[in-house]
Amino acid sequence: MLGLLRKRLPRMTGHFRSNVWDPVLIISQIVAMQSQFYLLLGIWNYLMNMIGNFDSSLDKVFTETDLDVLETSGRLNVIAFLLNSLTSALALWFIVQRTKLCLDFSVTAHLFHLLACIIYNMHIPNSLPWWIITVISIALMTVTGEFLCMRTEMKAIPLSMGPEGRFVIKMCFIFMSKSIYSSHH
Repeated sequence: MLGLLRKRLPRMTGHFRSNVWDPVLIISQIVAMQSQFYLLLGIWNYLMNMIGNFDSSLDKVFTETDLDVLETSGRLNVIAFLLNSLTSALALWFIVQRTKLCLDFSVTAHLFHLLACIIYNMHIPNSLPWWIITVISIALMTVTGEFLCMRTEMKAIPLSMGPEGRFVIKMCFIFMSKSIYSSHH
């Protein structure tokens, strides 16, 4: 799946892209983003649990009970979610590569996470800290991803011209000068 994604993305980089509807690319990007989201969230949770000497479980990823910032385990879990947002922003930069799509893919990843939480818990998360952390994670992932993508997109636009471009500009200038001169005389 990632091979398909890599084959399709390089031909898009560095060019002005039109908004072409490519469902295979979009679905591949969503699958890749969701896969990295849970892989990295699992790694961050595992590392935080090792630091705090806590047990690792899926409950730390899918339940809202261990997000209490007054407890050490809750703080470490919140840190894992925030670190996951930063690393997911890197994934946006690598996989999506479009500034204007960062918000869409950030929200999509978190909506799928919400659905997974609902399925795992059999109810909609109802704790305020869960929703606050989710909104902060979306914002952090989006803004960081947009920053990274924008820097790359700005590098891709050539600002200098070769000799052919200078020749065309000179010819336009000469043509405009002659037309202005002839209109006044």
